[in-house]
Amino acid sequence: MAEGVYRRIVASRVRSQLAYPTSFALDCLAQAIGQALELVVILVVFGRVRSLGGFDREEVLLMYGLAGIAFGLADLAVGQLDDLPRWIRTGEFDVLLARPLGTLTQLATSDLQLRRLGRVAVGLVVLVAVITGAGIEPTPLNLALLVVTPLVGTVLISAIWVATCAVSFWVVDGKEVANAFTYGSSLTTSYPVTVFGPWLRRVFCFAVPSAFVAYFPALALLDRPDPLGLPHALRYASPLVAVVAVAVAALVWRTAVRRYQGAGS
Repeated sequence: MAEGVYRRIVASRVRSQLAYPTSFALDCLAQAIGQALELVVILVVFGRVRSLGGFDREEVLLMYGLAGIAFGLADLAVGQLDDLPRWIRTGEFDVLLARPLGTLTQLATSDLQLRRLGRVAVGLVVLVAVITGAGIEPTPLNLALLVVTPLVGTVLISAIWVATCAVSFWVVDGKEVANAFTYGSSLTTSYPVTVFGPWLRRVFCFAVPSAFVAYFPALALLDRPDPLGLPHALRYASPLVAVVAVAVAALVWRTAVRRYQGAGS
């Protein structure tokens, strides 16, 4: 029953945005330009240096492509949670609790923005363009990794998004705190973790698992050793890490909702 309701809600959101194709195309283009600006930064950096954190341009662009697709899909799926502080502050979240549907899914479908597919398109174009230049062997395992990695990355970033946005239930305006981890993921996942300091590396590998979005899978695709000397198995551990991340995010969200007392209390 609930699944049918969600499908109808999503379908109505899609139809309303596609009803104005020119506006939709321009919105997608604006999102693509925003994502492409990050690509320009990488190209400018490599105009000055030959390697970044021990990786050449094509290798870094491979990570950028994988991360760009994952971030764009995650933004499409759960980016609406950015409005959670407003829902809590105005009391609109109380309305969600009164409905026989999951609060998280209601929020995720409240304002589905298809224009975010523009971000995905840029990441996909870059990924296709650098596959050959990065020296990736066309083996069945690598082909599977190229398909699965952006999807697993989407789950990872979405889990981070949900867990950090739940801070808004305890902090008056937790949007800025959440943005440091959500939109910050667009930056941290697009570069090798070797460019960061030792303590940040530990955070991105073991606390906020950004390194599993693109860095470790890229090592597997490139068939090269990890400059950090971390275990070989980590490059294939992203699906398992995603399962753990989803479980943690679900626990944080459920705890936050259960302790929520309403705007008027």
